[in-house]
Amino acid sequence: MKRSPVTNKPYLNEAVIGNSSMLIALGSTGEIYRMWWPNIDMPQHVESWKSGIRLTNGSETSWIEEREDWTHHQSYVAKTNILQTTATYRNQEELPLTVVNTDWVLPNKDVLLRHYQFTNSSTSKLEIEFFVCASLTVAEGRHYHTVSFEPDIDGLVYFRQNYAFTLSSANVCKGYTTGNVFAQVATGHLNGNSIAMESEGALSYRIQIPAKSTVDFPIYLASGHTIQEAKQNLVETKELSVTSLFEETKEYWTAYLEKTISLQHLDQQAIQIYERSLLVFALMSDRKTGTVIAAPEFDEAFVECGGYAYCWGRDAAFIATAFDQAGLTHLSRSFYQWALTAQDADGSWQQRHYHDGTLAPSWGLQIDEGASLIWGMYQHYLNTSDPAFLHEIWEAVKKGTEFLVEFLDPQTGLPLPSNDLWEERFAEHTYSAAAVYGGISAAAEIAKVMGIEEYATKWSAVAIVLKKAIEDKVFDPKTNRFYRGLKLSVNQQVYEDALQAGRKGYIDQDQKGYQRYVLEIDPILDISLVGLSIPFGILSADDERMVATANAIEETCTSPVVGGIRRYENDDYIGGNPWILTTLWLAQLRIKQGRMEDATRLFQWAIDHASPLGLLPEQVDQQTGEPAWVLPLTWSHAMFVLTAHLFETEYRSNRKTLGE
Repeated sequence: MKRSPVTNKPYLNEAVIGNSSMLIALGSTGEIYRMWWPNIDMPQHVESWKSGIRLTNGSETSWIEEREDWTHHQSYVAKTNILQTTATYRNQEELPLTVVNTDWVLPNKDVLLRHYQFTNSSTSKLEIEFFVCASLTVAEGRHYHTVSFEPDIDGLVYFRQNYAFTLSSANVCKGYTTGNVFAQVATGHLNGNSIAMESEGALSYRIQIPAKSTVDFPIYLASGHTIQEAKQNLVETKELSVTSLFEETKEYWTAYLEKTISLQHLDQQAIQIYERSLLVFALMSDRKTGTVIAAPEFDEAFVECGGYAYCWGRDAAFIATAFDQAGLTHLSRSFYQWALTAQDADGSWQQRHYHDGTLAPSWGLQIDEGASLIWGMYQHYLNTSDPAFLHEIWEAVKKGTEFLVEFLDPQTGLPLPSNDLWEERFAEHTYSAAAVYGGISAAAEIAKVMGIEEYATKWSAVAIVLKKAIEDKVFDPKTNRFYRGLKLSVNQQVYEDALQAGRKGYIDQDQKGYQRYVLEIDPILDISLVGLSIPFGILSADDERMVATANAIEETCTSPVVGGIRRYENDDYIGGNPWILTTLWLAQLRIKQGRMEDATRLFQWAIDHASPLGLLPEQVDQQTGEPAWVLPLTWSHAMFVLTAHLFETEYRSNRKTLGE
């Protein structure tokens, strides 16, 4: 689990809980890594949060989250976003203690509840001191914090600007401190400092556990935009029993799943990950705004990448389509309403956005983003048949489609150069062209349904011409396969090496005289070429050109040690691992081709490489097969849901069960 040199946090979030307003990422030992509130993308408020145990006879404090002293097991309560972590002390003769920590966020109040159960396995009474240590860098700030002990709540108050948090228990604390707390807790002695302009605070509790018994112990973290609001939320929560709060949350999530479309013809393992995917969808969807984030942030210092806690229109179009197929149409409707706020005045949608629709850190237009959104809006209509939705989105669709039409290159007929879906190269990409075709075709169908024949006719004609350009300009008859794109910008050395190898190119010049080195063709095999068939439907899955292209992709991009499909040949991002979503993308095509054995193998690979909690990563380590980099990735879960529904349809029609 590689750590960022700036934040000293692990890159891999291993578990998530929340309520669509508060989102919390944890590790497999129960340590809280990150917490976002009041939106799920930002700001992030946790620097470090740990719990310690010390025998009252004067032993050193042992951190429950550390593997040196404790063994851990973690699981979700079935069909919920409630997380349970069991920690057992390794030397039971020294400390005969097991701690079960159940973490959940209340569904209708932004309060985290950490319910500890301490079990004494010995025949003698056990007396321990329990420490709760939290460093809250409120609003992602390194300065200008205050943390104080407040007697009226018998707990800590953290605040900065218009964010406040209260930390307390139902039990009365024995001690407290603020500022430089971890060193104090390590020795077991808190100095009682009541206020500090720092981020760290700690509470201690004396707990007696009878022989062969279990003691319950709740900890609450309540949020608010003022100290008084955070205190009030804490007090109101503590007035209710932990059991009732647990049951309320459990019922909330089980009711959520009961309203979704269930799968009947897949095996139990697939159904479990399907249900986990639907539960992840709720956590990645912002209740207040409707936006959907790609993943909980894990590289906040931008050390290895440009960050993930943003909304990409492309990812979200796949995700919202998965929402629709699973029966979560309220989430997709909210998302598309949000998308209207993120559109630029010229009709385009830029690379990625914050939850409020404003532009996030970006590196330029990706033309497939807006095209995918228009395509997705039509998919939502097909699923709901709601004419009111079309009227709601019409002006955005019209502006967005006109932008796509005007963005076509008169020389090639393809969309002009922009950044590709992997955000690594600038060219006229085949996938981008397929997405633009999908967007314009969808807009034409929307106009047709609304009876606006002028635009229906115009856009249908443009889509036909674009389809022909794709088939003519990026198809290689010698190999019977498609190129990844045209007019690929490269650096000077790559350009010169390519010319030496017999490839063609030219040097372009911008308005300031800077040179751009351009290769005429990008021949690399890339899984995104499957987009010509799925989802944008330019070619049927069994078109011989699609078959040849997909076969070459599978042969070239299959990871040699652990299997799975890499994004493209010679991919080197984070070492060039296979991805979950790319493997499932190919699985979808194989289903459409009737190659069910191949599709099942690819689908099962994704299942086998989920995390122990059933979460799907972006990547799988190419040597170990362990989840790598981003976890969970919402797009991975969306592709799983879309693939599962394709399987369900296929196996229902053939009266089979996956795995038989």
